[in-house]
Amino acid sequence: MIRVQLPAHLRDLARTQDEVELTVGPPVTLTTILDALEARYPVLRGTIRDQATAKRRDFIRFFACEEDWSHQPADAPVPERVSTGAEPLLIVGAIAGG
Repeated sequence: MIRVQLPAHLRDLARTQDEVELTVGPPVTLTTILDALEARYPVLRGTIRDQATAKRRDFIRFFACEEDWSHQPADAPVPERVSTGAEPLLIVGAIAGG
């Protein structure tokens, strides 16, 4: 089981709890995790990544094992602690301002 923590606005949209558990087959990558998340919660399609390009939306960040994974290749395997469910993948809504 993969654990994913969602920001409040996406939790509200999906009508789910802070953390969701997903079954993801190997290899466990950002792409396979997001595919499983969108399959379980279709309302999230297009909110985390662009539907046409599959690129991460601006102001959305991914964190795995306290490291920013936002700019990692989408097909790169996530850290073992995330792929085993020991730690969650965090999806965070970034804040901009000045």
